[in-house]
Amino acid sequence: MALLVYMTAASADEAERIAGDLVESRLAACVNVMAPIRSVYSWKGELCRSEEIPFIAKTDDDRFEALAARVRALHSYETPCIVALPVARGDADFLAWITESTHPEE
Repeated sequence: MALLVYMTAASADEAERIAGDLVESRLAACVNVMAPIRSVYSWKGELCRSEEIPFIAKTDDDRFEALAARVRALHSYETPCIVALPVARGDADFLAWITESTHPEE
């Protein structure tokens, strides 16, 4: 099953660096790095506001744990946002491309 993995980074440079690593290591077929957003959240009992860069990876379900571990290793946050959403439907050729891109040995 294909997944869209939503994440945020502290900067565009960090998001681009992580995105490149995920695609080069075949943990994601593609990563979309988006425009800055404003985030309002609670962290360690305090109300925080910051600008973040959202990015979305397209991957297969069986790559999620390795992808999440790699993001945690590369990320500047103590607890980065890494949330996977299943793809219920999609273009068959596009979904096949995700699988082919993340499973080159098959």
